[in-house]
Amino acid sequence: MTWLKTNWKKISISILLILAVAAAFIFWPVREDLGSLGKRATQYDVKILRDNYGVPHIFGHTDADAAYGLAYAHSEDDFLTIQQVLLAARGKLGSVYGKDSAAADYLVQFLRVWDVVEAQYGSLSPATRAIAEAYADGLNVYAAHHPAEALPGLFPVNGKDIVAASVEKSPLFFGLEETIGHLFSDNPEPAPTPTEVRFNSNEFAIGPSRTSDGQTFLDINSHQPYTGPVAWYEAHIHSDEGWDMVGGTFPASPLIIHGHNRDLGWAFTVNHPDLVDVYRLSINPDNVNQYMFDGQWRDLEVRQAALTVKLIGNLKITVNRETLWSVYGPAVRSKGTTYAIRYAGIGTAGIWEQLYRMNKATNLKEWQDAMRLGQLPMFNAAYADKLGNIYYVYNGIIPVRSEDYDWSGYLPGDTSKTLWTKYLPFDQLPQVLNPPSGFIQNGNGSPFRTTLGAGNPDPKAYSATLGIDSDISNRSLRMLELFGADPSITPDEFVQYKFDMRYSKDSVVARFVQMISEAQMPDPDSARAQEIIRSWDLSTDPENKGAALMVFTLMNLDKSYPGAIKISKLGQGNVNQVMLIDAFTSAVKTIRQHFGQVDVAWGKINRLMRGSVDLPIGGGPDILHATYGALQNDGRLKITDGDSYVLLVTWEKDGQVHAMSVHQFGSATLRENSPHYADQAPLLAQRQLKPVWYNEADIRAHLEQEYVPGEEK
Repeated sequence: MTWLKTNWKKISISILLILAVAAAFIFWPVREDLGSLGKRATQYDVKILRDNYGVPHIFGHTDADAAYGLAYAHSEDDFLTIQQVLLAARGKLGSVYGKDSAAADYLVQFLRVWDVVEAQYGSLSPATRAIAEAYADGLNVYAAHHPAEALPGLFPVNGKDIVAASVEKSPLFFGLEETIGHLFSDNPEPAPTPTEVRFNSNEFAIGPSRTSDGQTFLDINSHQPYTGPVAWYEAHIHSDEGWDMVGGTFPASPLIIHGHNRDLGWAFTVNHPDLVDVYRLSINPDNVNQYMFDGQWRDLEVRQAALTVKLIGNLKITVNRETLWSVYGPAVRSKGTTYAIRYAGIGTAGIWEQLYRMNKATNLKEWQDAMRLGQLPMFNAAYADKLGNIYYVYNGIIPVRSEDYDWSGYLPGDTSKTLWTKYLPFDQLPQVLNPPSGFIQNGNGSPFRTTLGAGNPDPKAYSATLGIDSDISNRSLRMLELFGADPSITPDEFVQYKFDMRYSKDSVVARFVQMISEAQMPDPDSARAQEIIRSWDLSTDPENKGAALMVFTLMNLDKSYPGAIKISKLGQGNVNQVMLIDAFTSAVKTIRQHFGQVDVAWGKINRLMRGSVDLPIGGGPDILHATYGALQNDGRLKITDGDSYVLLVTWEKDGQVHAMSVHQFGSATLRENSPHYADQAPLLAQRQLKPVWYNEADIRAHLEQEYVPGEEK
């Protein structure tokens, strides 16, 4: 951010002087005494059973015991990331990682994360607070037993830290930090266009009327980054109080975020209703800390954010930066204008409350009641249960706005007419329950095309001010094609459809194929590549020789023509013939340069890499088997996100639940010396799944290790 650069220049001379004086002392090691934290283990009754894939199955007497065990197990596999999430929530990343993290720390104080936590923590249920505290204790005990892994100044942590992590992280899913960054930039005007959501996913449920044997299927398949604070971790949590949940969770999350229990399950995909508004404030010419609102001057609340920044060794410096607060929410002075921001869920801290109740729900009504708490700011949800119900809801804390304003741009910040205070009630959100088609799906697109035939929500019933998605991704098009053409879906087809590797005949990619086929090519290599595209079957299987040409073309469009098209979701775009052929010929040159030919098998380029593992993999951008890669120096693509944790759930006609899953790497997220660092990567590359052992007898039949946290060998 501009302000950080400016402040850094001002203090640079002081820093040099401090360094000169302190050089003899700053490298002395400092470590917080963690010994007393280990005593907290005695109050918990829990054991961890790891199966032969290293997946932790946590068995606790109480729900709190189980949350404690989850924290300890996850710490064994990814302690550093968990600590980084909690440092970020405290606004202390800069104290460990230096000035490049100061902007993230500022954001915590700018959004008043800890004001929210302190105000709302006591309103959470005692059970939810107990889970948060127990999870924090699991981290504390792990730190006590592994002090060399503990970051300085973090421990002990407590339940408020765990809640703060959710308050700090949730707005980032709908891009709030990008709006803030735009306001702090050198060009805050005009208002930015809506940002494409970075995370994409698949979800679908198929009811008994459309399966071959009356079973119910649920696909849980979020496309997340392969590493970092929102990378999936698989776990099973079981307590004697009825918590029995399998699924995916994030670092520093004290429960399962999406998955299944014995009775029901759900999946999330990111949606993008309009959840952020920006206002221009009218500032008093005689007092820069006052703004006009409903005919009267109001005072801006002014604070100083104290940002601690590590310089070198143990030497740190504190930089102060102004934060402002208005009736709308946080405010920014930028280029002579003061802007205010309001966003969905502002002032709330109940995400763990809602997810905990969803984890423990036993039927559709209980699950919907949990959703009615309205703490999750976004996400499409696909639901299925043992009774054969399938259900979709376009979830969101979506502001109810006046129809008198254009909410796509900056708004007048001097009137209560633009100050929304209510959200669309849950029961008025777009939703589909047990449609005649027997299936529901979403691939980050419109809720109005959830299924085929009757049952879809009516778009006319929803105001444009809500900003509900209207486009559709290739993944949704393919799901509608595949399910719509198959009235009797078998268990094998359930898996095949999840790993489908084809672009739809109605997709923008199919249109690009036609445009490329009709164009005049400028050179022999491009002409040869054109022939490959003309006969391409729109598939991205590893042996395919047309996939690389198209995926590189899409990447070039994304890079050279920002805003024209986003490869993460190809349901919309504005690409003309000149742009497309420019991107295509550039793709041909890149492939020819690195591989000596233009007809290269996709799997030779598209690679799943992890440590010494280096595997060909199919799929591609906006494919049901989604893979998104970073270009390497040798011309290959290293997959960095897409299909990550895949969980396929089946309820038999008698209500018995079974599941299969695969993780992109394995349970040992950061343990390079573990056999589970990359043991599932070959399964994903081959589009195969492993069993999910749910009953204790089955877990023990495939047991690798059993231990009490802190007593493992």
